[in-house]
Amino acid sequence: MKLYQPSYYEQFQCLAGACPDSCCQEWDVQVDEVAAARYLALSGPLGEDLRQKLKQEDGEYYLQIVERRCPMWRSDGLCRIQAELGEGALCTVCREFPRLRHDYGDFVELGLELSCPEAARLIFSTAPAPWVEREMPGDEPAGYDRLDMEILLRTRKKALDILEQYSFADAMALLLLYGYRAQAELDGGEAEPWEPQGELALARRAAIPGDWALLRKFYAELEILTPRWEKLLEAAPSHSAFPEKLLRMVRCNIERYWLQAISDLDLVGRVKMILAAALLVGHLGGDPVVTAQLYSKEIDNSIDNVETILDAAYTHPALTDRHLLGLITTLY
Repeated sequence: MKLYQPSYYEQFQCLAGACPDSCCQEWDVQVDEVAAARYLALSGPLGEDLRQKLKQEDGEYYLQIVERRCPMWRSDGLCRIQAELGEGALCTVCREFPRLRHDYGDFVELGLELSCPEAARLIFSTAPAPWVEREMPGDEPAGYDRLDMEILLRTRKKALDILEQYSFADAMALLLLYGYRAQAELDGGEAEPWEPQGELALARRAAIPGDWALLRKFYAELEILTPRWEKLLEAAPSHSAFPEKLLRMVRCNIERYWLQAISDLDLVGRVKMILAAALLVGHLGGDPVVTAQLYSKEIDNSIDNVETILDAAYTHPALTDRHLLGLITTLY
């Protein structure tokens, strides 16, 4: 079986107590059944404390945050469970975060969560490079339609090439229109000639005036995790910044989400989500690495928010093709 991972994947090391936005704060920690059974049977003061703080709801266990902190997060920024029992005693979520694993049956792709500050630093600071490929034990059957996956793999490569060949604004417009070309193939159509300059001219003709406040309002109506994100969305930026390195965020999200369309064949919805994310992060300003990390914490780590965006991709005024193109045209 083949395993693929970004060139920076093995460079990741948790910052632990030095992390500027620890994953031990602001969200409940889901605990797998194996770890929960161990915690519930643990003796001593730590076991007593875990039995009090480990909650169960709808058959799932979790550690509920207290004053926006995981109850096992010590004042020195370290996890009490890891400090007293070792890393192997951590629940699966805490042991694996921010590592991503997408298993498609006969091949696996790994990645890092943009919502982790150190992972975000690596993603934004590493120049684009081919993924590292290696063999791993196992020979599982493909969990997908082979023709659909071939289309997704080929069109994802083309989408990544677009990022390398064009400026931020042109790349964003072309990605939206190319997403529709790729979707047409998934829907059974034939691949058509791709003429970028003609597509850019079409994008400019189709664009309507973009309303940044409308885009902010859409995200403000989603589930919000942190007060910082809420304040950032409420504050109308005096100016927007769209540095070329924001394309690193787009690349990361294409690598993460493009192939996931194999589950429902909705590629355009994911393309719109990727583009809207980069537009919003650039519009909100500040250090793009910090803003992108906070965006990802609020959106990528919330299944409900991701599903809401995908559902709204074809209906919400902020996410229509013409409006997104209107926002993009303001970047020229």
